[in-house]
Amino acid sequence: MSKRDYYEVLGLSKGASGDEIKKGYRAKAKELHPDRNSDNPNAETMFKEVNEAYDVLKDADRKAAYDRYGHAAFEGGMGGGGRPGGGPGDFSSAFSDVFDDLFGDFMSGGRGNSRNRASRGSDLRYNLQVTLEDAYSGLQKSINIPTSVECGSCNGTGAEGGSEPTTCPTCSGMGKVRATQGFFTVERTCPTCSGIGQMIKNPCKNCGGQGRAEKDRSLSVNIPAGVETGTRIRLSGEGEAGLRGGPSGDLYIFIEVREHDLFQREGGNLFCRVPVSMTSAALGGDIEVPTIDGGRSRVKIPSGSQSGRQMRLRNKGMPSIKSSQIGDMFIELAIETPVNLTSRQKELLREFEAMSEDNNPESKSFFSTVRSFWDTMKG
Repeated sequence: MSKRDYYEVLGLSKGASGDEIKKGYRAKAKELHPDRNSDNPNAETMFKEVNEAYDVLKDADRKAAYDRYGHAAFEGGMGGGGRPGGGPGDFSSAFSDVFDDLFGDFMSGGRGNSRNRASRGSDLRYNLQVTLEDAYSGLQKSINIPTSVECGSCNGTGAEGGSEPTTCPTCSGMGKVRATQGFFTVERTCPTCSGIGQMIKNPCKNCGGQGRAEKDRSLSVNIPAGVETGTRIRLSGEGEAGLRGGPSGDLYIFIEVREHDLFQREGGNLFCRVPVSMTSAALGGDIEVPTIDGGRSRVKIPSGSQSGRQMRLRNKGMPSIKSSQIGDMFIELAIETPVNLTSRQKELLREFEAMSEDNNPESKSFFSTVRSFWDTMKG
C-alpha cells in the first residue's frame, strides 16, 4: 500500500508554510490521539502517520527534498521519514517540539531563565514608626537591616580563590533535564545543580558557595514630609543580595505614624479638642492653642459658644506628600462643667440659675417639645 501524501495527511495544501504545518499537526494530533479514540482501532496507526508526516515537513531541508522527490527522497534506510534507527513508530521528537512550544515556558519558567547562573535577591520589608511631628516636617532616619549581602571573599561567585564555576555535566548548563514518557517529553529541574546550570567544585568557605552572606546593614532613609500610615517607600537594589552575583532585590519601607496626645489626623487636616470653662464659653474670650510645628495660635472664643463648636485655622494642618497643599487645623471646644464647688459658689450658681430662664434657648426649646410629646401621648 502506497503512502499518503504528507501534506494530505496533515490536511494541508502543497507548499504550506512552517506555521501552517505546525498548526495542522496540532489539530490532527489532538483529533487522532489514541487516548481520545479508544473505540477506533485505526487511531494509533493514523496518529503515527501524522507524526511521521510532521517529522519530515517541520525540517526545512527534508521538506525541500520531499517537495522535489516525494517519498522517494527518504528511501534507503530512513524509515519513510523516521530518524535512523527510530522506525516509523518513533515520533517522540516531533511531538516533543510541539509540546515544548505549547507548554515549555509554563513547565520550566522560560528557557532563558533556566540558563542563567544567577538569580535575583528577594525583596525585603521594613516597618518604620514615626511621630506625627516627624511626618509633618520629614526627616533623615538611620535604620539597621538584617539581610544578605554579596560575599566579600568570593565577590559573589560562590567559588573559592577566584575560580570559575563549571558547566553542570547532567544538564549541560540548561538547568533542566528531559524525560520522555510515551508520547510526552517532560522537563524537570536538574537534580545535580538545582536548576542553576553550573557547578562549583571548590565552594567558598565563607558563604558555602551561595555567593552571599548574612550581615546587618545601616541605611540612611529620607522620610518626606506628609507621609501617612501605609505610605510605602521603595529603595531599589537595597534588598537581599542576588544568588551567585545576581541583582539585589528591593527594600520596601512601610510607614506607621504613631498617635499623638494632642492632635488627631484625618488626611491633611488636624483636629485638636480644647477644654473651655463654662464662664469663658458664656462670656467669650481668647485662648492659645498649640500647632503641630511647635508654635502657638491665638483663637477668639465667641460668647455663648457651645460644646462641639469648631473653629478653623487655615494652613495649620499637615503638608501633602503629592502636592504643595497644606491642610487645616480645627479647634473643637469642649465646655467644662466646674467641679468641687464651695458653698458660696453653689449659692451664686443657684442665684444665677434663677435669673437665667431666658439664657438657655436650647434647653427651653427641648423641654417645650417634650411637654408637647407627653400631652400628645396622653391624648
